[in-house]
Order: sequence, then C-alpha cells, then structure tokens
Amino acid sequence: MAPRSKSDALRALLNTAKPAIAMAAHNPLSAKLAAEGGFDAVWVSGFELAASYAVPDANILPMSSHLEMTRSMAQAHVLDIPLIADLDTGFGNAINVAYIIPQYEAAGAAAVVIEDKTFPKDSSLRIDGRQKLVSIEEFQGKIAAAKAASSMLVIARTEALIADLGEDETLKRGMAYVDAGADAILIHSKKKTPDEILSVIFRSLSYSAPIHVSADPPFAEQHHYDHLQELEEPLYDDDK
Repeated sequence: MAPRSKSDALRALLNTAKPAIAMAAHNPLSAKLAAEGGFDAVWVSGFELAASYAVPDANILPMSSHLEMTRSMAQAHVLDIPLIADLDTGFGNAINVAYIIPQYEAAGAAAVVIEDKTFPKDSSLRIDGRQKLVSIEEFQGKIAAAKAASSMLVIARTEALIADLGEDETLKRGMAYVDAGADAILIHSKKKTPDEILSVIFRSLSYSAPIHVSADPPFAEQHHYDHLQELEEPLYDDDK
C-alpha cells in the first residue's frame, strides 16, 4: 500500500471535532521546532517571512522567496507533519494562481491558503490598513483555478470580519467559496475575544460546511479551543 500523502494526513486531521493546531514558522529551524513541539501542522507564514526580512506584510517579497522557504521546510529531514503554505492573495489573479499552485505542490506543501483581499494586500493587523476585498465571483475563480491545478487541499480565507463587513457577509462568502470547491474556509478576526468567530461557526453548522479558524489572536488561550471541542459537528466535513 502506498504511503499516505501529507495532504491526506492533513485532511484526516481536519475531519474531526477536535481542533488541529498549526504553528507558524518562517524557516526550517522554526518548522522543525514546531514539529518536535507536537503541533499538528506547520503554517508557512507570509507575515513571519516578511518580518524576517524586515519588510511589511504587504506582498513586497517575491513569490520565489516564499516558495523556496516552503521547499526548504518540507524536506523530509526537517518536517514530518503537513505543511500549509500561506499564499496571501495568490500573488495575482486566477491565472497567477493556476501558475504557482503546481510549484507549491512540487515543493511539498499539503495545503495552500488563499485570501480574498485585493492584490497587493495590506496586513490584516495593521491599524487603519487598506482592507479591501475582491468580489465573490472573482475569488471563486481563484479557488477553481487552484483546485484544477493540484491535488492539495485548498483553504479559502475570508477577511470579511477584518474589513468590518460583518458576520452575514462572512458566512455568505464562506458558503460561496465552498460551492467553488474550497476544501475548508478560514475566517480571520482581529478581535481580542472569539465571539464573532464562534458565532459564524455555529451558524455554519446548519450548512454542513467546513469552517476552520485562524488563531490570530482570539484563540490564544486554551479555554477558547475548549469551546470548539464542545461542538457536536466536526469542523471539517468532506461530504460536500
């Protein structure tokens, strides 16, 4: 029997009511420490990589820098857990996404995350930053392009809460992205409490939709994860 791929391993981790926790990393050493620390996956962080180069998290670094760091982390002697590549907005439109996705799969990523901001993006945590989103239809095109280009998990990240568009818009976008083929939805909040994220998750359960949570920063304390473990439905459902 062929060994299970990292993408399959990550899918299995997500298909449970117990949260799978990924640790952000920006080089092979930090990725190795995350793996040895018992985390379920490693997040190849665009924010951390930009910070390590002393530049803002605003699509300043070229895609090649992030891709090479992803490849370095994914080497067998460095990382034996799934790797999630944070691609920001996909470095352009759907055509750019279709071009870069196979390269990340070849580099060893188990999943990619693409967010629905305009390109170039501004950091979600920047005070008074430019938080403008593309249309739902345009982002659905990016998701479809990513799914057609590889067998990796494609995680669609909506920044609707960051852009102060509210829970209804967040849920609307999440469901539309599932319809476009996303394997999971990542919702992001800059609030200091998990209330709005939990509200969207509970509302999404009636749709049997795969909703996942960005732990930056509302879920920094363990008791917030405990709220998620009380859910009766899994946070990931592959019977879409």
